[in-house]
Amino acid sequence: MVTLFEKTNGEKTSGLSRRDLLKTGSVGALLVISGSAVICPQAAWALEAKALKPETMATLIKLARDIYPHDQLADRFYAIAVKGQDDLAAKDAAHKKLVEEGIADLDKRSGPGGYSGLGWEDQRVAILRDIEKTPFFQAVRGDLVVSLYNQKELWPIFGYEGESFSKGGYIHRGFDDLEWL
Repeated sequence: MVTLFEKTNGEKTSGLSRRDLLKTGSVGALLVISGSAVICPQAAWALEAKALKPETMATLIKLARDIYPHDQLADRFYAIAVKGQDDLAAKDAAHKKLVEEGIADLDKRSGPGGYSGLGWEDQRVAILRDIEKTPFFQAVRGDLVVSLYNQKELWPIFGYEGESFSKGGYIHRGFDDLEWL
């Protein structure tokens, strides 16, 4: 496993002991990086990375949540949304380089624990404001707006009923039901 934990003497160790998993799992959702996958044991989902590093995918999930924050959405929806970045990186070496270098830059700006290691959302958002005009940020944000909100499973959460053409359109399905107009 690739996750890092710090021992009491400050030494970093790779691996995840049962005790560490239980301690960390009780605090919040834990994304475990194993081989080429990002795994969330608490919510029983996993995401396999084909082209990007699993660490990059885990950071992209955190980044996606910070760009489009919705407390009521589980991380799996963000994982589905960023999967497109991995698919595109598998087809386009330039995009893979853009994403990997963008995440490396985020981690460098964030300090020793990297972007995912920053505990406060305000700290992460401040870093995002610094890079919001970069091609990396614009590429990820632009893809997320479609890949996150186009998941039909999420539509009821946001109160969207979907397209109406197949159901006769809006004119005869409540378009004129607004009584306050």
